[in-house]
Amino acid sequence: MDRKELMDSVIELELEMFENVRTAEPSLCQEQPETFKSMRGMTHSAVSDQTLSSYLEDLQQARADGKNLLTLKYARMGGQIPPLKQNPVIAEIVRIEEGWMMELSEKYPNTVKGGPGFGLYLSCELETYSDRTLDLYLKDVQQAARDGRILTAERYD
Repeated sequence: MDRKELMDSVIELELEMFENVRTAEPSLCQEQPETFKSMRGMTHSAVSDQTLSSYLEDLQQARADGKNLLTLKYARMGGQIPPLKQNPVIAEIVRIEEGWMMELSEKYPNTVKGGPGFGLYLSCELETYSDRTLDLYLKDVQQAARDGRILTAERYD
């Protein structure tokens, strides 16, 4: 699978799950799937093919098991369920990405908004990833940091 096919497969499975998240009030993104696809494309654009492939396997396994990873993520964000996992890799990824987001929001305050919501969102999402995907994601983040790259900026680019 080439990168575009891989991204499309991940985003289609995420959209399928997202459209099936049941909330008290419908999300604007649920009514605008193209916006959701664009946002998720940004999110995934900065990670390696290996990380994306592993995450695709996570999504496929969740679907086969009758689980909706996006329902779980939003339930975690809302404090409706306990943590899904206690992997220290999550805290390390969030620490690095929050630093990048803060740097970006200071540089572009009218465009990028950092803050505690970003860390919560990312942490709750990462809790839905397999340990293998988390390890691969951490490698991507650490390599970017070593190379002086800022993945949050690359996502906006």
